[in-house]
Amino acid sequence: MAGDDTPPELARLRASIDNLDAAIIHMLAERFKLTRDVGVLKARTTLPPADPEREKRQVARLRALADEAGLEPEFAEKFLAFVIAEVLHHHETIARAQTTDT
Repeated sequence: MAGDDTPPELARLRASIDNLDAAIIHMLAERFKLTRDVGVLKARTTLPPADPEREKRQVARLRALADEAGLEPEFAEKFLAFVIAEVLHHHETIARAQTTDT
């Protein structure tokens, strides 16, 4: 940029952050494609949208991964709770659509 007085080191760090943000968004999109398929399968086989036991295992697993990675386990748990809430919303929507289609 003309007239940009951002120090080169800051620009480099920001570019790396931007690349990671893009990767995170693409990975989340892939994750939600898979969970959409799970929602369709659950609706087709009349399984409930939520699986509390799996959710508990996932929370424990992600907390351990976060701890190993040097990330606050509480943050990982909050993030997962947000993702699970969105997935459940999608599964419930899919289940309702399946019910009205049959």
